[in-house]
Amino acid sequence: MIQSNIHKLIPFNKLFKLLLGFVFILQLVIITYNQLSGYYAVSEPTHFISRLFLGTLLSLVAAFLIAYPDLYIIRYMNRRFPWSRKIFKRILLQLSLTVLIALTGSSLITSFSHIINPYKEAFHSVMVTNGLIFSVCNIIIMIILEAWIFFMENAESKKKTESLEKELSQIRFEVLKNQINPHFLFNSLNVLSGLIDKDTNKAQEFIDEFSHIYRYVIETIEKPVVTVQDELDFIRSYIFLQQMRYGRQLEFSVDLPASMMHQYLPPLSLQLVMENAVKHNLVSEEKPLRIELSYHNNHLVVRNNLQPKITGARSTRLGQENLIKRYKLISSEIPEFKVGTTHYQATLPLITPENDEHTDHRR
Repeated sequence: MIQSNIHKLIPFNKLFKLLLGFVFILQLVIITYNQLSGYYAVSEPTHFISRLFLGTLLSLVAAFLIAYPDLYIIRYMNRRFPWSRKIFKRILLQLSLTVLIALTGSSLITSFSHIINPYKEAFHSVMVTNGLIFSVCNIIIMIILEAWIFFMENAESKKKTESLEKELSQIRFEVLKNQINPHFLFNSLNVLSGLIDKDTNKAQEFIDEFSHIYRYVIETIEKPVVTVQDELDFIRSYIFLQQMRYGRQLEFSVDLPASMMHQYLPPLSLQLVMENAVKHNLVSEEKPLRIELSYHNNHLVVRNNLQPKITGARSTRLGQENLIKRYKLISSEIPEFKVGTTHYQATLPLITPENDEHTDHRR
């Protein structure tokens, strides 16, 4: 499990190519410096190639021995000391651990090499020199790993953001399309036409609530969340229009504590559930439709008696799927929709404001 998490930072094949390129360049620099300084001259091309190959191979093994501990350190630091905070503490601690890993690896490799083929120089002098070389090299490797991980995470984050924006735009389009449903407009205008001749005051009230609905849709369609209070004000306008059409045949009751009015949910969530209840159930004097809105365990519960229409539009569940997608973008919980023998119930999770403050997220 830990190994797989490390590979999520940098996959093995990419790490292999990175370290191979690094140690190959390093060996070229070392061999060239030794040649120019006269410390260790290369007599012929085959000697150069064999030294380069052997040095690269041994250095690659050593690089892996220190690179994986480096990745563990980066993963630990990202969790405990992210770059967004405690930056100086992270730099000091990460630098100390980087040098410690280098010195440990250098000591083991130098001791092992000395046992196989004893050094002509003083052992402690070789130990110090190799320790310095390993420390500098590991600091460079750590910087490269950090930069590469940052680059990959930034690219992945940008890719996810673009994907989410595209999906969110599609969801918003579907939500907006549902709100300007021609059937709803046609039925509403029919009701308004009848009210104008019978009761001008009711007609004016109908127009006010109708305009409130579409103003709310326009104002909130780009927002990820709204308060329960705002959503409840909107749904009362929506139910008002429906009750003007159905009269006492449509009953709506609310039982919500005042303490949860400043919690959040995606805009137009309640409207979707209410619309489905009216759309897929009989509403008549003999069988009135009762919709109840209540609160339970940090969830809004919308419940209605089940009396399906014999004929009518078949549910595509598109609205429910869009609502679930909208929740997934902002919450770890998703809505639940249950069909019982006598009732249908929708449960919508509420999102608690950070620090329990009544912050207005509608900006």
